[in-house]
Amino acid sequence: MMKSVKKALLSLRKKLVRFYWTHRVRSRASASGVDLRVNSKSIVTSKTVLGNNVNFNGMQVAGGGKVIIGSNFHSGPECLMISQNHNFNSGEAIPYDSTYIFKDIIIKDNVWLGSRVIVLGGVTVGEGAIIQAGSCVVSDIPDYAVAGGHPAKVFSYRDIDHYKKLKAAGKFH
Repeated sequence: MMKSVKKALLSLRKKLVRFYWTHRVRSRASASGVDLRVNSKSIVTSKTVLGNNVNFNGMQVAGGGKVIIGSNFHSGPECLMISQNHNFNSGEAIPYDSTYIFKDIIIKDNVWLGSRVIVLGGVTVGEGAIIQAGSCVVSDIPDYAVAGGHPAKVFSYRDIDHYKKLKAAGKFH
């Protein structure tokens, strides 16, 4: 009896956490599509735009640049997107001054970020791309690429024909 009660309580707790963070992200983003699912603490800015079927498992979006995340996006825990940087090249102080440079981030449809991925401003991650856990994305990643490392480099590509068949059939997780 106690095991079933514990299991029910854990399930209820999980649902409440998901409800709270989903509501919080939806209310702070400038726009969000249907089927937003936020499973743990996640923070977005008012310049964040979310597509349909976006799944966060611990995402922090920071900075003053715009962040656009396409549909069918999934992230692992502890991911970070930073859309601004300090002015270090033309500023009035060293190592940087008090002004910021804003750079947008674009994540296209059907992208999966592994755990602890960092995406920096000015980057576009192409459709269907997969970014390996622990990677730091500092430059554009092409469509269907599998990339990883610090900085992230493309080391493989998805089976594009298979990907397109699943996409045409509407097979999204």
